[in-house]
Amino acid sequence: MTATEPTRAEPPATGPADGPAPRLGLVRQLGSFVAIGVLSAIVDFGVYHLLLNAGLWVPFAKGISFILGTTTAYLLNKRFTFTGANTGGRARFAGFVALYGTTFAVNVGVNSLVLHLLPPLTYDTSLAWLVAQGTATAINFVMLRWVIFKN
Repeated sequence: MTATEPTRAEPPATGPADGPAPRLGLVRQLGSFVAIGVLSAIVDFGVYHLLLNAGLWVPFAKGISFILGTTTAYLLNKRFTFTGANTGGRARFAGFVALYGTTFAVNVGVNSLVLHLLPPLTYDTSLAWLVAQGTATAINFVMLRWVIFKN
């Protein structure tokens, strides 16, 4: 053997330099999205009620909690749910900003509308939060999967 010949077969290189990870299937993505959504919802819900208890005006409390919960969801979904998708570039970022700007308005608006329509209840703020969160979550999954993180 010469010095340039390998003594054994080298395994093929794997890792980030080889390209993006394979994209997860719809069912796996949905499962991961839901698990991350639960964690992010805990952040959102917790901050929302913390700020309400501190006396902050409901739309501001909802806005701040939405931003924190959504940022948590976006970062975790980018890393764990939509791993094989092309996530870079200005167009992707612009799409992200447009999507989350829209869902921000929908979330805060639905929350305020539900609070306006409900009679005073013990858990009216929690119910309004749940309806607003569900609406925004449905919009986010569809748009993230088929627009923002598409192949």
